[in-house]
Amino acid sequence: MTAQTFPRHEVDLMIIGTGLAGMAAAAFALRRGLRVALAGAPGESLFSSGLLDLLAVHPIREGRLWDDPFAALAALAADEPDHPYAKVSRPEIEAAFAAFTSFLGEIGLDYHGHDGKNAMVLTPVGAIKHTYRVPAGMWAADLGVRTTPPALIVDFEGLKGFSAAQVAQTAGKFWPGLSHVRLPVPGGRPAPYPEPIAFALEGKKAREELAAALAPHIKGKEMVGLPAVLGIYRTREVLASLSELVGLPVFEIPTIPPSVTGLRLKAAFEDAMPGRGAVTFFRKLVLTAVPAGDGFACDVGWSAVEATVQARGAILATGRFFGKGLVPHRKGIAEALFGLPVVQPDSRAKWHGEHMFDPAGHGVNRAGLATDGRFRPLGGDGKPAFEHLYAVGAILAGHDWTRQKCGAGLALASAFAAVEDFAGRG
Repeated sequence: MTAQTFPRHEVDLMIIGTGLAGMAAAAFALRRGLRVALAGAPGESLFSSGLLDLLAVHPIREGRLWDDPFAALAALAADEPDHPYAKVSRPEIEAAFAAFTSFLGEIGLDYHGHDGKNAMVLTPVGAIKHTYRVPAGMWAADLGVRTTPPALIVDFEGLKGFSAAQVAQTAGKFWPGLSHVRLPVPGGRPAPYPEPIAFALEGKKAREELAAALAPHIKGKEMVGLPAVLGIYRTREVLASLSELVGLPVFEIPTIPPSVTGLRLKAAFEDAMPGRGAVTFFRKLVLTAVPAGDGFACDVGWSAVEATVQARGAILATGRFFGKGLVPHRKGIAEALFGLPVVQPDSRAKWHGEHMFDPAGHGVNRAGLATDGRFRPLGGDGKPAFEHLYAVGAILAGHDWTRQKCGAGLALASAFAAVEDFAGRG
């Protein structure tokens, strides 16, 4: 019987995971001229708000919000020297954000922000969200929150999970003069989810219909806020066109996940990577990765092997529990692919505190992989498990990204540092 053969690829870096950390690692590696392969299931990026946080809350227990994220980072590094952010410098973080937002702009997703200051946008319930870089569609909200002009908040008939009335009522505490309206869905078909509306608004006729429906409600208004539905593949065009038709600045408000903003990131990234020379295995997994020669031999597929990749190095960007980078068991938490040691509470009883909404968070939230200063995961002996294996993003130990509002920044900064280290090693 002839042995089955699979397509074989030789690359510099195998990036394992296609969430935000994997996207960033791929963009940074290609920018450095490295040959890249990447594989991963859709993962957490489909749930992304599109906002790129750096750091907004520290200490968690006090819930202190920071306008200057770099001052917050300095305080965090002093208080939590084992936090992954303590391994990267401000110039590295700034370079990571600059490189990634430049990449996003090249693939049609424009981002804005302030130098050294967090922006402020609205959440789906009308609260303020502090974040560092903002999609173009949400950028006008920062000016709105700061200057509070008369504005109209819009939702659509049949749309679930987003209420203009709730946003206006909650935000009215700091943004007086907000009003709200519910409009028919452009095209006349009620849509329970944002995606059909976003697809419809990629057509000029639907945008003209929406602008006409808005016209009776915008007298005396200076801005219009909508749920994040301004296109998926042509967001730049949809935003510019609708703003012109309405005659006012238009801004988006994130919706509950899964969201159009996450779909935009995923779609633009997947469309761009093959044309930039990456070997892509979207919606596939790295089933095994074993040391081979000076690097790793990786079997890629879904339920069975479909291709093999020989790589000089690998970046583990598999996320935590949702992304299946970490796997919980009755007796503890395991890393799924390499069997690396996981920093975790010493008993399952300590995974969670007594109160669900404990302001200090829960022990399990900080579980993950310990690394050296360049994000190489440590083995049981406390030394890097492999010379050219890196771990980036949510799988890292010592952070609580949901409460610290640092998930995107941590993904970008760690991916940038890992790629730079690998590239520097030749």
